[in-house]
Amino acid sequence: MAWGFLVATVFPISYRWVMAKVYFYYSAMNAGKSTMLLQANHNYQERGMRTLVFVPEIDTRGGGGRVQSRIGIEAAALVLKCDENILHHVRASHAAQPVACVLIDEAQFLTREQVEQLTDIADELHIPVLCYGLRTDFQAQLFPGSAALLALADKLVELKTICHCSRKATMNLRIGPDGRAVKVGAQIEIGGEDRYVAVCRRHFKEALRSG
Repeated sequence: MAWGFLVATVFPISYRWVMAKVYFYYSAMNAGKSTMLLQANHNYQERGMRTLVFVPEIDTRGGGGRVQSRIGIEAAALVLKCDENILHHVRASHAAQPVACVLIDEAQFLTREQVEQLTDIADELHIPVLCYGLRTDFQAQLFPGSAALLALADKLVELKTICHCSRKATMNLRIGPDGRAVKVGAQIEIGGEDRYVAVCRRHFKEALRSG
């Protein structure tokens, strides 16, 4: 007998609670992460379900407090401070009016503690959490938030984009004003297509060698 059927049979009321999970949708730059978040958010709201959308305060594009897609769609978001307890925020909001889903843009900028709080939202409040972000930085190192999500999320989903050679792009190449690869610098530097290019591993290494 399948476990899902057994749970639904023995615990029919709490079955939906068991299904609340933390999802991490990750990719290289410009793979459509924000677009997918906005679509998921729209799907919930179209069915009359309330959502909470968060974006870390470090992402100041668009003046902050907004999720913006490269294809031109956007939505308002709650600004998440680096030391904010997101579990407390969601619990209070959920008590006032039920929340169907929590969505996080640029999840790589979360702290380990905040990712642990996201797991509590799923496990204790029974609210699914959808996180979208980069896996690695311009030096091919994991972001703290991404590392925590890779370790703790229930489901990992890779969103694919392509390198200029048509192979799958997995790396984020930071480029300077001269168009050459940047090898050193702060891990976090907010920017778009003018500062980052998604490339395959081969062309990432070649760009660093010639940069």
